[in-house]
Amino acid sequence: MALWRIRATVDDRPGYLSVLTASLALKSVNLLAVQVHTTEAGAVDDFLVDAPETMTENDLLAAVIKGRGRDAFVARAEAQGLVDQPTRALALAGRLVHDPEALGETLVALLDATDVRWRPRPPADQPGVHGGRMTLIDPAGGSYEVLRALPAFTPAEYARAQALVELSAAVVRHQRENVALMLADGAEVTLRPAGPDDLGALRELHDACSPATLRHRYLGGGVPGEARLRRLLQPAGGVTLLAVAPTGRVVAMATLTAEGDLGEISVLVEDAWQRRGLGTALLRRLRAHADRGGFAALVAYTGAENVALLRALRRLGPASTERDGGVVSVTLAAAGQPERAPATSG
Repeated sequence: MALWRIRATVDDRPGYLSVLTASLALKSVNLLAVQVHTTEAGAVDDFLVDAPETMTENDLLAAVIKGRGRDAFVARAEAQGLVDQPTRALALAGRLVHDPEALGETLVALLDATDVRWRPRPPADQPGVHGGRMTLIDPAGGSYEVLRALPAFTPAEYARAQALVELSAAVVRHQRENVALMLADGAEVTLRPAGPDDLGALRELHDACSPATLRHRYLGGGVPGEARLRRLLQPAGGVTLLAVAPTGRVVAMATLTAEGDLGEISVLVEDAWQRRGLGTALLRRLRAHADRGGFAALVAYTGAENVALLRALRRLGPASTERDGGVVSVTLAAAGQPERAPATSG
């Protein structure tokens, strides 16, 4: 006996499924599992069957057609197909809870897809199924395109896949909101996104920094006014991350600000927490956020004497550097992008 997967559409009327199964039974085909997907074209029946070794794909197609099935798809199956789809989806969901970055591989496994592509922009067409192409909305921004030659996707498969995408986004969001970080010297901090309620904590961070540290961050020095601090809490198109000490006090911040497809990054670390790897850790997380957001490149501006920040930026990957007087601009290509020259202002 041999395992086969059969998918066919039948009229969604009483008795039509039994006609198809009877036609298969007459050929000594044993049904091991069945799913019914409701579509506008009719009921799409998905079978896992055990057929005699002598049966060919054409034999099975003929039995399906005789059983009033249409748009038939027949292919050899593996033993793993014996697991029913709800159980399979739950197992894959459990995997995403532990490893949300494995979403692409999970969608391939769930849908037997040939390719999964993430797009930084919303889909050009409506989310859903379009034959062998499926478009999924990423709650974190952008969309996923899933491809499969045959058979065509069904609404039920779309619903399962969209649920996994939303689960992955929720896990990533939860992890991003509260990340415990241990520094090289054993100190622990929590990294999380900033919010509107952090204005007072941000002001205290700036008050605790020395004039030299503020000058490195803002070039001109001084503490920004309340309006600018509020903008830094939730920069348009970007994110601000805070490092919170066990005492609950904010001891560092890092900001990604969007300027078209270019992202500007900056970091401010309280003097007592400098040279402990905290700034580098924050910059790495900004880099990961920028990669997910589809930025073409990242740029940072600092004083030429800020050797610590320049060294940390170089750790993020290949970079190009330009100097204009005492100001240095460092440009980093985003993941998968070639290096580019930094933007200049007129």
